[in-house]
Amino acid sequence: MLLRRLILSLSCLGAAVAASAAEPVSQVRVAFDRDGIVATHVEGKADLATGRNVTADDPVRVASISKLVTAIGVMRLVEAGTLDLDADVSTYLGWPLRHPRFPGTKITLRLLLSHQSSLTDAAGYYATPLGETLKTILDDPKAWDDAHAPGAHFRYTNLNFPLVAMAMESATGERFDRLMQRLVLAPLELDACFNWAACDDATAMRAVVLYRDGHVVRDDNLAGKPACAVVTAEGADCDLTRWKPGENGALFSPQGGLRISAYGLARIGRLLLNHGEIDGVRLLMPASVDAMVAPQWTFDGGNGVTHEEDTGDGRNQAFFCRYGLAVQTLATPVDGCGDDPFGDGVARVGHSGDAYGLRSGLWVDLRAGTGVVYFATDAGASPAGAHSAFSRIEETLATGASP
Repeated sequence: MLLRRLILSLSCLGAAVAASAAEPVSQVRVAFDRDGIVATHVEGKADLATGRNVTADDPVRVASISKLVTAIGVMRLVEAGTLDLDADVSTYLGWPLRHPRFPGTKITLRLLLSHQSSLTDAAGYYATPLGETLKTILDDPKAWDDAHAPGAHFRYTNLNFPLVAMAMESATGERFDRLMQRLVLAPLELDACFNWAACDDATAMRAVVLYRDGHVVRDDNLAGKPACAVVTAEGADCDLTRWKPGENGALFSPQGGLRISAYGLARIGRLLLNHGEIDGVRLLMPASVDAMVAPQWTFDGGNGVTHEEDTGDGRNQAFFCRYGLAVQTLATPVDGCGDDPFGDGVARVGHSGDAYGLRSGLWVDLRAGTGVVYFATDAGASPAGAHSAFSRIEETLATGASP
């Protein structure tokens, strides 16, 4: 199998470099309304080495759109009375989560989901291995925004979501990926999973391979799903029976590790459009959807960091300007905001994704009852957009315009 892969890779190397230099390796766009799919566009390769064409049914790591789906799971637990958005999250974690400089200010799920916790990603957020506790990251002063108390400032921080997953696990006793299967993915009949463990080999082998500059960086699953779906210490085994609830919420990547197809994401979008119901299945009450999409923070020119930390601050327009419970709102009418890849001033809600060379988006217009999902692989070098802080490929896929 390894020899076959090597031969295939060498034979397609020229194509990979050419595709990376000219355009994304793959592009998928699905438009939908409250009732179903209305248009699909696909082009490019899911796997350059085998020449497999991409389809809208292929699972792909959708990056930070995962946060929105995780929040749907949270809201189901809130409706059940298992979690409380405004309770001190320390009660779920079993230890005090406090900013060292502001120990009297509680941190809640609402603050974690809306990136107002005062945490940062500077001390790490995903590499804590199986069998070790994520709590040690919080002991590093770099994990905290030293200048702002919880609730006073927006700072997009991936670390918030492993902590959300830990609260979910502690409150239910269930492993995060399995919990999300029970709460969200199975009821919606989605062939999807967080970090592959809950997916079968056949699904994993249909994965869209992620590339950066023509080189494989994730989900090269020719032989099936990875032998280990989580981070382990060097030399340690991958025995998931060692998992303990609430110990390490980063294991299954609630912040970015969802593998789901574009058609699957469209079902998530339709769930939002229909206020928590889809095809006769009621997953959330309308009030829960309203709570998710309502902005918890709006940029006023100085009350937040308007870009993700690892993307740098070289943007001349703000990328984040309104944010709810793991939901972005676009087209904010504030000076300096560039959060409108559609360029039409419509306040769509959803989430963007940007990781491992992939750019993705899920956006719905609640008033019009329409939406779009898209992704492009090996798109990290896409030039700046013409009218927003999004990249050119994101603007193209958002609007459905020709490149």
